Amino acid sequence: MQISFSKYHGTGNDFIIIDNRDGSINLSINQIKHLCDRRFGIGADGLMLLNSIADFDFEMKYYNADGAEGSMCGNGGRCITQFAHDIGIKKEQYHFIATDGAHDAFFGINNWIHLKMINVTSITKTHNDFILNTGSPHYITKVTNINKLNVVKDGQAIRYSNNFKEKGINVNFVQQEADRIIVRTYERGVEDETYSCGTGVTAASLVFAKNENGFNRIEVETKGGELAVEFDKKGVHEFNNIWLCGPAVFVYNGSIELN
Repeated sequence: MQISFSKYHGTGNDFIIIDNRDGSINLSINQIKHLCDRRFGIGADGLMLLNSIADFDFEMKYYNADGAEGSMCGNGGRCITQFAHDIGIKKEQYHFIATDGAHDAFFGINNWIHLKMINVTSITKTHNDFILNTGSPHYITKVTNINKLNVVKDGQAIRYSNNFKEKGINVNFVQQEADRIIVRTYERGVEDETYSCGTGVTAASLVFAKNENGFNRIEVETKGGELAVEFDKKGVHEFNNIWLCGPAVFVYNGSIELN
């Protein structure tokens, strides 16, 4: 079976994207895992199918690099929006459905894509760390000397701890600077550090909100580049109008023979 695909990345978080509007593509876990393999396949942190669906511009179907269907991916959401535009789905504002519900997206300044995330109404504090869900579950821990961390080792220790071993959790290490935060993420499903994680950056930004009430904009530095998160905060743990803002970059088109 010959499959045509496109490769995109959002601040180094890279994806295989397939136009499946005709519904002809049905991949197994092993096939997806093979396609995402960086030595024997195309290589990617995840794979997405763009499907047709009633009442929306498209459906985003996301799979982790281990082949299993994943939860929401923020960088993937921006990349599939760019892909939709590039294959001829032209909108001033996109309205699509993902595993965590409906999302809106639009192109802003410098062609950054602004992706609306789900509202967040709960943050759990455990010791000095935080747990919240921004479409995917995230563990946030504050660190210093972030560039010296062994993110894989330290991330695995939390992700495979007794509390999270069964379902897994994404682990974000965050260093607070005067004008921004720096985030490094260990992602479940990839089981490695990725260059960027959109839902993780969103989660970290909510935890490190500057204003107790009202509008916040948090500038974020990741291993793969710059992002920003805008949101309204009300009270202690209520966040809405959350927008993940950043680039989505086309890399190349290709085709591959898949058994």
